Amino acid sequence: MELNTSLRLLCRYLFATSCLMASVTIQADGNSVDKIYHPYVYALERELEWRAIYQDNQPNQQDHRQLHRFAYGQTINERWFGEIYLTGEKTDNSGFTLEGYELEAKWQLTEQGEYWADWGMLFELEKEAHQDIWEYSTGVLVEKEWGRWSGTANFLISREWGSDIRDELESSLGVQARYRLSPWLEPSIELYSSDETLALGPVLLGDIKTGVRQKLHWELGFLFGLEKKSANNTLRALIEYEF
Repeated sequence: MELNTSLRLLCRYLFATSCLMASVTIQADGNSVDKIYHPYVYALERELEWRAIYQDNQPNQQDHRQLHRFAYGQTINERWFGEIYLTGEKTDNSGFTLEGYELEAKWQLTEQGEYWADWGMLFELEKEAHQDIWEYSTGVLVEKEWGRWSGTANFLISREWGSDIRDELESSLGVQARYRLSPWLEPSIELYSSDETLALGPVLLGDIKTGVRQKLHWELGFLFGLEKKSANNTLRALIEYEF
């Protein structure tokens, strides 16, 4: 009972903090379309991940920009999942180059179905490969189910620093509404918002079972910019092999 009370108070604190931070004017740059994180950690899970975005016609950004992330991750314990990334970029003016390294950890705060919503937190540390630019992000992950529907929200606060960049505080929000049609096909709609992104569009995702405790998770979406500051179109793709 004491543990449940503590977790309830922590969830209320995180929710209040996210609301407070959302009311602060914070700068953000670039396209915030990426992926939606779910607040769950599964026992003994390991995964290989590739995800990418392709965007066109965003102010102050190279046209036809491609961003690729390659990662390995695994469960640390029943509440924590860790992942390490390599990030590469390609534009019309440059070939594919290594852009950065990233460490990521996800913390599941509550058991699935324990409260009115399921809660988790995300922590990220990123270093640019060729410049003295660092970025640290932390955020709240929340998910709620209604029958076959699931709603997920990610709210992240990031800080950039280093000798090659002006120190900045940034925020971003990602929201997903997903319909569980079948294990291998779940139609959804996603919204991404930051200082330089406001995008909305359909995303398809699903799981393909490939063996005992093995599956292939895939996502494919097309997001439309809703403001001039956003990329006109962003195609996002993700493949995870979980084993």
